[in-house]
Amino acid sequence: MRSWLFGGVYGTVLASALLAALHSGDAVYTPLYDAAWIMVTAGTAGLAHGYAHHMCTHRPGAGIHRWRQLGLALVDEWPVIVACWPTVALLLLAGAFGWPEPPVTCAGLLLNAALLFGWGTFAALRVGYRRRSAVLIGGADAAIGLVIAAANAVIK
Repeated sequence: MRSWLFGGVYGTVLASALLAALHSGDAVYTPLYDAAWIMVTAGTAGLAHGYAHHMCTHRPGAGIHRWRQLGLALVDEWPVIVACWPTVALLLLAGAFGWPEPPVTCAGLLLNAALLFGWGTFAALRVGYRRRSAVLIGGADAAIGLVIAAANAVIK
């Protein structure tokens, strides 16, 4: 449970940051290209995190068993990738229907802020916080997404 909550938050923040960073500027808007890069980056981040987790918990002399542990650590990172799917789906729809970049980026960042609110609230309820505290924690998680959206607006 802990790994998919962590992966969900991490993947959602990653998708938001990439959506904001992949802004085309003066170039032609390519949402399918952006969607592909979000998935490549999410996969790479998941592999890197799984590998790093494995290496920091590895004990010498584990033999062939260590390869199994590495495989399990890598597979355990699937939530990072899945958490990027809503953003990728939005970009695929934008590509299919020719939606313009500014509203797609805005909608994606707001969607991810709402997802962060949900992740934070659910995680807090799951570990025993009361509803009011859980909603405040969810609001703090959503604030991360809103900071990315604000930074996107200021930087551009």
